[in-house]
Amino acid sequence: MRALESQADLAACVALQRDTWGRGFADVVPASILQVAQKVGGVAAGAFDTTGRLVGFVFGMTGIENGEIVHWSDMLAVRPEVQNRGIGRRLKEFQRQAVSRLGATVIYWTFDPLVARNAHLNFNVFGARAVRYVRDMYGSVTGSDLHRGIGTDRLIVAWPVDEAKQEQQRRAAKVAREAADSASAPVLADIERPGLPTDEIVGRKACVRIAVPGDLERMLVRDEARALAWREATRRAFESSWAAGYRVDGFRLDPANDRGFYLLSRSSNT
Repeated sequence: MRALESQADLAACVALQRDTWGRGFADVVPASILQVAQKVGGVAAGAFDTTGRLVGFVFGMTGIENGEIVHWSDMLAVRPEVQNRGIGRRLKEFQRQAVSRLGATVIYWTFDPLVARNAHLNFNVFGARAVRYVRDMYGSVTGSDLHRGIGTDRLIVAWPVDEAKQEQQRRAAKVAREAADSASAPVLADIERPGLPTDEIVGRKACVRIAVPGDLERMLVRDEARALAWREATRRAFESSWAAGYRVDGFRLDPANDRGFYLLSRSSNT
């Protein structure tokens, strides 16, 4: 794990972006920006194998929010043949340590709320918290095969740079997962097991769950229309619950039912 330094490093990162998001992806970060961003507090770092080949990278920008130094983690990718070996987590940690030295307090990033494994990673492993749901954050068409047909709705999450605060948020997410409501609260957005309409639940219950499919990538390959139906249903659920004052407390995987559930609660004063 190290910063991208040489022109060869930068070119390899551009190539990995195209391999990951597709040749038609419109938002490839060019080598010049990968290089220049590092001059002003940005992070462009790679994971290299023993032959010196780039197998993963992370890129982000540092700025100011309400007078505090913050970092936005814009991209992270790991080659498929070396995924599930902790490389992504190590890249995030490299990034966290780098921005910690600058005095940053929080790292933001986005992820597709329909991807259950990423929700689990963000809430239960990293200790991030959701701060906003954004419809089509990167536009409805990006040129990437990964975004085909279902738009780019995203959850923005905030990850504390301070390790003690991360642990506090992980504990809170664990409490939410283990609470009785994590298995019994009304479910929103499950297109295949419909319950009461969203507007009959939101605002009337202290806790709700928003369902997502267990494997979005597999669904996109097999049935894009079904994936789009999930997007539309979860979009309504997130937007209506957010407007009503609910916030995400955690995430619970349910492999037996091929589902994941966002666990939301609403203050009685809302």
